[in-house]
Amino acid sequence: MSCPFCRLIRDDSAQWVARGPSACAFTPLGPLAPGHTLVVPTAHYADVFDTPTEVMAETVGLVQRLARAIRSGLNATGVNVLNASGPGSEQSVPHLHFHVVPRWPDDGISTWPTGQSQHRFVGDPAARLADALTAGQHHRS
Repeated sequence: MSCPFCRLIRDDSAQWVARGPSACAFTPLGPLAPGHTLVVPTAHYADVFDTPTEVMAETVGLVQRLARAIRSGLNATGVNVLNASGPGSEQSVPHLHFHVVPRWPDDGISTWPTGQSQHRFVGDPAARLADALTAGQHHRS
């Protein structure tokens, strides 16, 4: 496997912020802001679709702990938590990861989309999502 995040974990070659049995955090190359950190599951899962619920919970739990540390340790007033999953999402590394980007007023960056999708959907997307969530609950029983 040629996953760069799995290689960093295996070779212990990242600048680690946190390491745990289920999730870890490290600084990326070319950070968007001081303290920008990536949080990933320790085991390889491609994206939010592929990751077991319990691993997702551990990974997002580390995202929350890291966000709190960014606020207290770096005096950031907020964070952006960014994820891209699956084809068409601009996911650059096929290993689930969350960017946790510290933010300060007037820091000069924007991590928020400035445009809207050109994709058109026939019908009511909210109703379709509600139906899909209900169907997903029945499949887990």
